[in-house]
Amino acid sequence: MTDISTLTARLDKLEHELAIQQDIHQIRRIQYAYGYFIDKSQYNEVVDLFADDGDVWFLGGIYKGKAGVRRLYIERFQTMFTQGHNGPRYGWLLDHPQLQMIIDVAPDRNSAQVRGRSMMQAGLHDSAQGNPRAWWEGGIYENDYVRVNGVWKIKALRYFPFWHGTFDEGWQKTKIDFIPMASVCFPTDPLGPDELITPAPRLWPATDTVPYHYVHPVTCAPIVIDNSRAREGF
Repeated sequence: MTDISTLTARLDKLEHELAIQQDIHQIRRIQYAYGYFIDKSQYNEVVDLFADDGDVWFLGGIYKGKAGVRRLYIERFQTMFTQGHNGPRYGWLLDHPQLQMIIDVAPDRNSAQVRGRSMMQAGLHDSAQGNPRAWWEGGIYENDYVRVNGVWKIKALRYFPFWHGTFDEGWQKTKIDFIPMASVCFPTDPLGPDELITPAPRLWPATDTVPYHYVHPVTCAPIVIDNSRAREGF
């Protein structure tokens, strides 16, 4: 290989690696933006982050395509939390910090996978209209991203909420399966998912591990998941 061809190959490699880093920055930015939009109940903006064929996995159900995404964020969350208003309401807390993201971009730069977590603080102030309450929540994301016409979008947002707890009692006294997983699909349930997740996820005190999209970063071996003692009655 000539000196020119060696330099050209090296330059191509560096440009590709730089482009990957730029992709990672944009993907992280979108995921962070998702958290900020959810914080303030800006559900219209949340929907715009998704690809047209994007999905959301939430509480045992899969909401498919833009219609499913809108059903969850607009028809369900916006109606339930802000009475149809696209934005915050007085006294409503719904903070979703986005943490610990591991982002892997495919070599062709057209898709990516993200693992991260959120630790939510939520509730309704005593002076606000409604049932005052305060709770904590934590969960894991295993998301897919896709690049459409040069713009990164969410292809699949898979959120697995693992633990909940009231502010005063914490997670120690959380009732087992106190938030039921989806059991009825759309259109039988007008706000339900298009498909159920099988097997259905479990909440704390179950401690199942969501499979990792990546291999072990040192050994490069697949990460073996052993959930045999993660549920009651092992």
